[in-house]
Amino acid sequence: VQLQASGGGLVQAGGSLRLSCAASARTSPFYTLGWFRQAPGKEREFVAAISWDRLSSDYGDSAKGRFTISRDTAKNTVYLQMNSLKSEDTARYYCAADRSMSRTVRITAGAYEYWGQGTLVTVSS
Repeated sequence: VQLQASGGGLVQAGGSLRLSCAASARTSPFYTLGWFRQAPGKEREFVAAISWDRLSSDYGDSAKGRFTISRDTAKNTVYLQMNSLKSEDTARYYCAADRSMSRTVRITAGAYEYWGQGTLVTVSS
């Protein structure tokens, strides 16, 4: 299982970015896909996750109301649309896959078995 994240970059505060994470063909479409982030000197933080059937999703407090997670099952890709970005959103964003096929998405990093390399998001104030 390989996860390839992309879409990060430098953006001004108030701007938007759309992150993508393509899962390899061997990745089951039944995995929950999620996003986490980690800023320098801080712990990894849950951002958002979406179930395999797209019926369940959840967001971290910092993402609620500003970020939207979605997935394209046919492309085995998960997206994170980030709006109204703030300087505190600056971090490396990681996509991850949870193979439990739980109907309820899980928000702890330990629940995710597979991780991508991350994409860096820098928000300038």
